[in-house]
Amino acid sequence: MSHPISSQPQGYVSAQSQWNSEVMDCFQDMGICLCGTFLPLCLACRVAQDMDECTCLPLLPGSVLAMRTGMRERYRIQGTICDDFVCLCFCPHCTLCQMAREMKMHK
Repeated sequence: MSHPISSQPQGYVSAQSQWNSEVMDCFQDMGICLCGTFLPLCLACRVAQDMDECTCLPLLPGSVLAMRTGMRERYRIQGTICDDFVCLCFCPHCTLCQMAREMKMHK
């Protein structure tokens, strides 16, 4: 006699984490804050270099969005590409500072 299947096997889901700091926590690291405020392109290039990407990557349109999404994937941080887009559209300097702080925490 056959028995009906009552549940399906579940796939493995790795634990996800959160960002180590919030987008608006810019003053946690004054060096990053000042660089993000007055030299954001330099900070973006440093973040790209810390991610082992081409230092000139932030010069390409949309590349900081790709870097943020890649960082979330690398460190298993919860969120979506839509979240990344909204953060970068409405507060690009603070979002870039958050990315720099995250890279600093993972070094």
